[in-house]
Amino acid sequence: MKSENLDHPFNPIVFKDTEILILGSFPSIQSFENNFYYGHPRNQFWKIMEAMTGYPINNRDQKIWLLKEAKVGLWDMVASCQRENSLDSSLEDIEVNDIAGLLEKYPKIKKICFTGKKAEALYKRYFSHLSIETCYLPSPSPAYAAMDFEQKTVEYRAKLGCEKGL
Repeated sequence: MKSENLDHPFNPIVFKDTEILILGSFPSIQSFENNFYYGHPRNQFWKIMEAMTGYPINNRDQKIWLLKEAKVGLWDMVASCQRENSLDSSLEDIEVNDIAGLLEKYPKIKKICFTGKKAEALYKRYFSHLSIETCYLPSPSPAYAAMDFEQKTVEYRAKLGCEKGL
């Protein structure tokens, strides 16, 4: 049984000096409810960003400030879809976001990182013609347990170049 068609609920968070764009697949049900990216309380994304930078993240404004200071932007690959649950494997009837258009609008973006295999696969399917550096970040989802928090933080720091003390 398919769910109704869902449109992506958030605008991309990108600034004129953003250098790295992090792309997920599509917001979880909890992210919809909390009205912000990586909104599931067990998702490790914001904890990883906090650990990398040393900057405390207690609310939405601090999250946005941290992204701006780190020159990191957030968006997702999927503009609309149908799904049964928050797992990437349940995404169906996918329409992708205009990643090429965003990159054109924000020319300082020099690297795209993916927080999941689904996001990376969709990018390769629709935007492999773009000449921009890409990399895979370990999924911050609690469902991805192949790496522990510390290992994920090391990978994010290495690939994003974020250092403590922003």
